[in-house]
Amino acid sequence: MALSRMDLDGQGSGSPEGLVTLILKAAPGLTIPIPIEDLARQLDIEDIQKFETQGFEGGLVTDTARSRGVILTRNGHPFRRRFTVGHELGHFLIPTHVPDEAGRFLCSREDMRLLSAAENDRRGRMEVEANRFSSLILMPPPLLRPYLKRRDPDIRHMAELADLFQVSKQAMARAYALYGEHILAFIFAKAGKVLFSVRHLRFPFIVVGSGATVPQGSLLRRGGTQPGLASDLRECVPDIWIDVTRGERAPTLYEQTLGQRDQFAIVMLWLEPAEEEDEDEDRDADRTARERFRERQRRYR
Repeated sequence: MALSRMDLDGQGSGSPEGLVTLILKAAPGLTIPIPIEDLARQLDIEDIQKFETQGFEGGLVTDTARSRGVILTRNGHPFRRRFTVGHELGHFLIPTHVPDEAGRFLCSREDMRLLSAAENDRRGRMEVEANRFSSLILMPPPLLRPYLKRRDPDIRHMAELADLFQVSKQAMARAYALYGEHILAFIFAKAGKVLFSVRHLRFPFIVVGSGATVPQGSLLRRGGTQPGLASDLRECVPDIWIDVTRGERAPTLYEQTLGQRDQFAIVMLWLEPAEEEDEDEDRDADRTARERFRERQRRYR
């Protein structure tokens, strides 16, 4: 891999998406998992050091001209450290990012989780952009999409891709929902309480918010989970998870769960929009969502 900062001088270099596009163009041979530390060193990061501190997940020390830098990461899970390296590299490369203290960015775990920020929250918006850059460079959509094409979603497949790309399941779930061909959402829960969710842009509003109890009729509540074990994919009642308008035909919703350690669990929701009824259509050719689902089950056995 031969890459330099000069390769990033071009249209779009001020945004996470533009920077990642330029990197992929300049280094077309990038392999999975993305060698993020080697990539950072090619782009003028002189060192990547572990540090122990309370309250901060990572940091960047750089000069005023941003000609070189040192990335700091808290000692922890290797996949989390990879995301931190990507996050701090984003701060280093995006020219509009200005630290609170001259020459030093310090980022908390909460900063690493930000997906949105108010228009007038300059610092929050920088953290959101750094997170977006890290996600895009660790899971570049052109390299991820081939793994998602021509197959039905499966929570086990999402977990396998997280290991392959060496990212957290949270990060992969979001990419799996955003870049796949199906309308998906992932719910992250602990001890029967919803922590947060990520979803496809077309997935409807999830009525069970952060801090709420997992719905009584859900597969997670009915079947429970064991660490590392995934359930079968099953159809569920849509309105326990999403808002279904009274009088309208409800979509078909499938649910699958994956148990984690320490009472954590992940729920995948797969939505098939309601089909329009057409009395003139040949009923034998008009398969319902449930019939298509059963056909998939037979095919993948």
